[in-house]
Amino acid sequence: MTSTGIDFGTTNSVVAQWQGDDVEVLPLDAHHLDADWRRPGFEYLFPSVVGTSSLRRGPLFGWEAKLRSEEAAEACKRLLKSDEYVNIRDRRYAATTVAAGVFSAMKSGALHNLTGIDRAVITVPANATGAARYRTRAAARFAGIEVQALLNEPTAAAISHVHDMQDDAQILVFDWGGGTIDVTVLDYEGGFFEERASRGVTELGGLEIDRRLRRLILDRAPARREWSPAQERQFRLDIERSKILLSSQQSVRILTPDEREVEIFQGELEEAITDLVDRALAPVEACLRDLHMAPLDVDDVLMIGGTSQIPSVRAAVSEALQMPLVPTDICDPMTAVARGAAIASAVLAKETDGVIQVANSHALGTATKDPSGRSRFSEIIPRNKALPWTEKKSYTPRDDYARKLTVQIWEGDRDKDLDDPDNVQLTEITLNYPKPRVKEKSRFGLAYTYDSNGLLHVKATLEHTGEVVIDEEVKSFGTGGPTPEVRQELDDLMNANSAPTPASMANKPKPADRPSTAAPTDGPSTIVVDGSNLAWIGRSPVRPGVYQPDDRPSYSQLGEARDALAKKYPDADIQVIVDATFRHRVADDEREAVTAALNKSEIVQPPPGTEGKGDALVTAIADECDGVIVTNDNFAELQDRYPWLRESGRVLGATLVKGNWIFTARTCVAPRGRR
Repeated sequence: MTSTGIDFGTTNSVVAQWQGDDVEVLPLDAHHLDADWRRPGFEYLFPSVVGTSSLRRGPLFGWEAKLRSEEAAEACKRLLKSDEYVNIRDRRYAATTVAAGVFSAMKSGALHNLTGIDRAVITVPANATGAARYRTRAAARFAGIEVQALLNEPTAAAISHVHDMQDDAQILVFDWGGGTIDVTVLDYEGGFFEERASRGVTELGGLEIDRRLRRLILDRAPARREWSPAQERQFRLDIERSKILLSSQQSVRILTPDEREVEIFQGELEEAITDLVDRALAPVEACLRDLHMAPLDVDDVLMIGGTSQIPSVRAAVSEALQMPLVPTDICDPMTAVARGAAIASAVLAKETDGVIQVANSHALGTATKDPSGRSRFSEIIPRNKALPWTEKKSYTPRDDYARKLTVQIWEGDRDKDLDDPDNVQLTEITLNYPKPRVKEKSRFGLAYTYDSNGLLHVKATLEHTGEVVIDEEVKSFGTGGPTPEVRQELDDLMNANSAPTPASMANKPKPADRPSTAAPTDGPSTIVVDGSNLAWIGRSPVRPGVYQPDDRPSYSQLGEARDALAKKYPDADIQVIVDATFRHRVADDEREAVTAALNKSEIVQPPPGTEGKGDALVTAIADECDGVIVTNDNFAELQDRYPWLRESGRVLGATLVKGNWIFTARTCVAPRGRR
């Protein structure tokens, strides 16, 4: 088995593998990355997104889901704390199921890199709750991945750093990604790692900064009408991409769905997120305070996660710690966590030397009531204890002759009220007394054992008799909805059929409603029309540079071709694809109709920057759906990727004769020199 590390992120995930003496980061989904999203290192990112499209069967994952979905479920990692539900194609799935789908897709992506993922160390935020850790492990297991260990993300980054530098150091890791901010202080000495302190803020990350940027834009260009879901989704993508660009350039121009252009400067965004940066610095101060450290006691500061790369964030951390930060070319903020997890996987598999010691980020305890009847957090295992760790505390029931007690399992902060959001009830366990006694003889010792994988074992022993009345591992969590049948849900998600009928087919009569004189129903189930090609038939200039009045593609001509196809193949799902420039090339009196058709998905254009443009989308859909293409083009540059273009039965040619459309079988001619 290959030692693998998986950085399972809120926005993006990364996979790396140990190669004997170093680590390789896998480009799982680079072939789906559009040109306008290409940035250094982005080929290694796998967006943690599940999406759907009317043009594809089954769910989409990774870059394809992020950039080509009509509906998408994002940031499912945030929902693992309480296993909230996610709606996909009008069905509810538990967040654990959606996360399992992402893990399954990454596992499939590894196969394209000629490797596999059978076991892995998976990273989690340093301040992730026990419930979130448990569900992360469960999601990976349902995807067929054996989890060697769950490792805190900052620890993984530090492991990657010392693997390269080989120096003893006290390291502070500032981890600010899409969903959370975590700050961890670690000691590394003689091959031994120790997490000394960790603090963080949940639900404070790149998603919150996206909201601030959106507010800046809409303050200047308020929405003039209601936007379609597709327009909303594209606008969110444009905002995220612009935020990324503002980390390296002074301004960006963003087009709203109302086609109003707004220019935003780097300094404006930095000013708008000043309070968020201040909140992100609070865990730095808390860690140093916990350890009674001064900033100058820190040797190296690692900045990881996409949000940590915003210039004002880096400047604020550097100023707070009074020292320069480790450069990004030494600690890659996007891949360091996955690299460190792969090294940890190799350590656990004894493929390389090293010792990894982790600590718990939350105190663990139970709930008790004070004399006034108010519930309090009763700490059993303090925070920042090196794992595995066992602690025991004694408790006495409030009443005599109790037959059973409810023991609540909590994690959080003893210095905060029990109802504070940072305190979370993981579950509750029932303690049954074999024989009711007075409360002095019903006293019991409650022992917690927290292992290095983040699993909690609870044991309760009656002090009067020595009887063990609770002895179990916490395997379920009561903070969310009912525990899902994840395996069945995952099968349903991965094998989902096509999305509901697209708008272009909404008014198509059902077979039972058609007149008996309709054309025969045998024929292809999916037809993909090269719309731009058909719209130009008979209208291209005869000689380059010599144009006639009709030298424009005709949308009405394309519509007639589509109607003729629907009449000939009444049972077929017909998808019409046009180039991104199509609506700008048609006549002025057709432009509004084309725009409306695009908004209703009656015709579809490829996302900006798609390699191969419309032709690539046509062939990709036909390949996925085993469909038939209608075109007079030979798709010469795509034949190596899709050799079936040269096979009989997969392509129809189109001829317009005296206003009538004729569709006949053809094969694409192989480029010269190829057979």
